[in-house]
Amino acid sequence: QVQLVESGGGLVQPGGSLRLSCTASGFTFSLYPMSWYRQAPGKERELVATITSTGVSTMNADSVKGRFTISRDNTKKTLYLQMASLKPEDTAVYYCNIRLRNNYWGQGTQVTVSS
Repeated sequence: QVQLVESGGGLVQPGGSLRLSCTASGFTFSLYPMSWYRQAPGKERELVATITSTGVSTMNADSVKGRFTISRDNTKKTLYLQMASLKPEDTAVYYCNIRLRNNYWGQGTQVTVSS
């Protein structure tokens, strides 16, 4: 059974940093690309970043380029999103995602950027 569990969200001031983690189980993590999405209140879910099985990353959202970094540790079956220089507009629920035969999501972790 595929499971994705996100953690690391919270309340942070503008300009601050957070690192999100997504621990995976139920599939061979090291073989598949992974992604981070986010969904702000009243908005559609947005693709933030993707990473190949071997660690080649793409920042898909222009608004996070230069501030966010996606990475993975295949030995720990964990996906990361390092977020720096956070802005109020980064406030959202962040989800990790794997597309196998089906599309799987974690439960999400809330990130709130506010003073």
